[in-house]
Amino acid sequence: MDLHSGKSNWIDSLLALPSFPSLEHDVSCDVLVVGAGECGALCAYELVNRGLDVIVVDKRKAASGTSSASTGMLQVSNDKSLYSCINSLGQERGVRFYSLCRQALDHLELLSSTLDADCQFKRRDSLYFASCEEDVPSLRTEYETLSKYGFDVDYLNESDIGSRYSFRKPAAIYYRNDAEMNPYRFVNALLRHVSRQGARIFEHTEVKRHTALKDGIVFHTPNHRIRARYAVVAAGYETQEWRRNSNAVMESTFAIATQRLDGFPGWPGRCLIWETARPYLYMRTSADNRIVAGGLDERTDNPAERERMLRHKSVLLVERLRQLFPGISELRAEYAWTAAFARTHDNLPLIGPQEAFPRCYFALGYGGNGSVYSTIASQIVAGLLVDGHHPDAELFRFDRPSKDTEIFV
Repeated sequence: MDLHSGKSNWIDSLLALPSFPSLEHDVSCDVLVVGAGECGALCAYELVNRGLDVIVVDKRKAASGTSSASTGMLQVSNDKSLYSCINSLGQERGVRFYSLCRQALDHLELLSSTLDADCQFKRRDSLYFASCEEDVPSLRTEYETLSKYGFDVDYLNESDIGSRYSFRKPAAIYYRNDAEMNPYRFVNALLRHVSRQGARIFEHTEVKRHTALKDGIVFHTPNHRIRARYAVVAAGYETQEWRRNSNAVMESTFAIATQRLDGFPGWPGRCLIWETARPYLYMRTSADNRIVAGGLDERTDNPAERERMLRHKSVLLVERLRQLFPGISELRAEYAWTAAFARTHDNLPLIGPQEAFPRCYFALGYGGNGSVYSTIASQIVAGLLVDGHHPDAELFRFDRPSKDTEIFV
């Protein structure tokens, strides 16, 4: 699968990349992790920390898939509001989902601080504004729900927004203690860390097929075999080539990074910003003082089609930024890229075993909060594999009932 095209700003932020060999002989291990992106690296980290012998393989250069195309926004809130989660999952499970996202964000902060590279992790607040008047009642309901269950939020009316920002919107929720990071630096640093902890990583090593045995699985690359007791499939959107999940929706997303800027007038605190419209616009700033913005998703997974759209989408993204921040002069897109993107109909990630894949666990952080979801997935998969259970696994299982498809409310 052609996962992305164009070039993200993150690629130029890290010139000294870790290098891993390709597989040149038969090997065996406790757990094979398929995928050396963010989710695969997080899974390997959790498993190595539990004392397991881990091998990680990727058919590309490690960390070169959609991890390099992420915008690195880390949030407690999700495409599916807490109010909607409670309606569809029940109060306990809906609130638990949001609490898991908050815990995952805290875990990412701690983990990034232990790595030997600056992952540019920084706590940021978030502004989630109503794109139109019709969205205000739902936004107000969401604010009240978040506040009721202990999430640190404020409600801003149009006057509040206009007095703080260089734009006016009908209303907004202001979230405290979300975060941002450089996803490319993070994944590469984490892979280097787990390699030093004993994991064996092989890039440019494609798994073609596998054979289930009574006491393990044999995975076949073009020239060699990998025998494992268990496997974790963290191959991102390409996992749909293993088995198409009816709950998964493949789309295309677009992003830009501007030139370096001297300042961000009308943008207090350089908070993360997104909106209620679907598909939504989202933006952040980077450590080297760029605006990174994305969105305008299209319901196509055709690589050639999304590449044809990229130039027009980048123009639209710059225009949206100019409308929001007229005080920032001469904005232009210095980087532009497009990538495959997957979400689920019920807007929860897919985590756990699947029928017809014995001794395999899947970690699919599909959705707009992918880094947070991947963190949750890595912890659940490690619990299932090592302990035989995890208290939150039921929430994300592949065969869960799905009774709504709405994203906002």
